Amino acid sequence: MKALNDLYIFVETAKHGSFSKAAHGLEVTPAAISAAIKRLETQLDVALFIRSTRSLRLTSEGEMLLDKATIALKTIQEGIDQISQTQGEIGGNIVMSAPSDFGRNLLLGWLNEFSEIYPNITVSLELADSVSNLYNQPIDIAIRYGVPPDSRLVALPLCTRNRRIACATPTYLDKRPPIREPNDLIEHNCLCFQLTNTMDNHWSFMREGDSETVIVKGHFSANDGDAVHRWALMGKGVIYKSILDTAHDLKEQRLKPLLLDWKTEPCPIYMVCVDRRVLNPTTHALHQFLRTKCEQHLQDAEQFLTEHYYSQMA
Repeated sequence: MKALNDLYIFVETAKHGSFSKAAHGLEVTPAAISAAIKRLETQLDVALFIRSTRSLRLTSEGEMLLDKATIALKTIQEGIDQISQTQGEIGGNIVMSAPSDFGRNLLLGWLNEFSEIYPNITVSLELADSVSNLYNQPIDIAIRYGVPPDSRLVALPLCTRNRRIACATPTYLDKRPPIREPNDLIEHNCLCFQLTNTMDNHWSFMREGDSETVIVKGHFSANDGDAVHRWALMGKGVIYKSILDTAHDLKEQRLKPLLLDWKTEPCPIYMVCVDRRVLNPTTHALHQFLRTKCEQHLQDAEQFLTEHYYSQMA
């Protein structure tokens, strides 16, 4: 910003035709004015002013720079004014990323509702299960499952109560041995999510202080959570996914919940950004909207699962 300030001092000095008058107008010392002009002249390797004891006038290079600098500074000031005017308004473009399953099956519809409430907002959405590098990529916010391992990131909770659930289609389960205990999954085709070299095939369950982790296997795995979900709906096997992702299919009985007497792994979901300055009124409005949607969606799913569990016990 020092170079920009020096350019502003140059324009004001040319306008006043005097170091001392420019210093008075800018409320700085003449020495500060002289130092700023000298820095510019050194950087450009030209003389900007012809100085004498009684007068100060621009060189031809100084006149050329004055014309361009005046336009540039005016444009910059207009941009600053525009930012100041819109800081308290809800609008503008949000560039965001989200997991594929959550993004396609929930977020798209919710963003449509959000845009109807706030028509001045536009959204650029990237759907991928790979973790976007928010420091290198032009993404304002990311929706992520799990607590971000990078403590420098700002993480706003969307639904911390969310957990995973094991489920499969009724047609698949009718043809296979019953699943009453976590270890029964060993005899089943389990559909796994794989990211880079990590396979999500260690499924954990807890009950009455005991914990069981089953290493599952199956014929299908994918680096896309939505693909794994779709295989399950085709009756290809058992999945162990977020309740948020599977809630619609559970309630519509396309998928049947399993092992409801066991507690499953937590699967919290957050809205993440690299800097709190990204959290303007627009992103705050989006966070509150998505948090409400996630909580309502999970609450409906939990009510269904509770009723389903007790109906089985009856």
